[in-house]
Amino acid sequence: MRLHLCAVGRLRAGPERTLVYDYLGRFDKTGRALSLGPVSQHEVEDKRGGGMEAEAELLARAVPSGALLAVLDERGRVLSSPEFAAQIGGWRDSGRQDVAFVIGGADGIAPALRDRADFALSFGRMVWPHVLVRVMLAEQLYRAATILAGGPYHRV
Repeated sequence: MRLHLCAVGRLRAGPERTLVYDYLGRFDKTGRALSLGPVSQHEVEDKRGGGMEAEAELLARAVPSGALLAVLDERGRVLSSPEFAAQIGGWRDSGRQDVAFVIGGADGIAPALRDRADFALSFGRMVWPHVLVRVMLAEQLYRAATILAGGPYHRV
């Protein structure tokens, strides 16, 4: 099952970019044997200043046709790491070929795109900068792969 990380904004050189690439690289290595991955990153930028609606249009175009649409949103479900791993495993086991995780910009995801989502995930009730959400999602994808592989990374 291919994963797509669709996000507003470009990761600039720095610690966040280093962490995202490190965790996604680890995920790709661990996930390969589990029929997970690779993860493709799709970065979009609204250079015209059209706000959430313009960003949503760009994000929607970045999502592959037929992909399950999973948005990162503060109103989404809060899952434990094992529950998140089970969700990913369930999508894979049901024959899903593509899952697209969508991260909006500073103002979030436009309601029209959010309402189209098949799944909404929250990293808690706090609001996180969208760049940190990318880091946290990359880390949780790697953690999910290690949980599904029965590895020692996750301790309950």
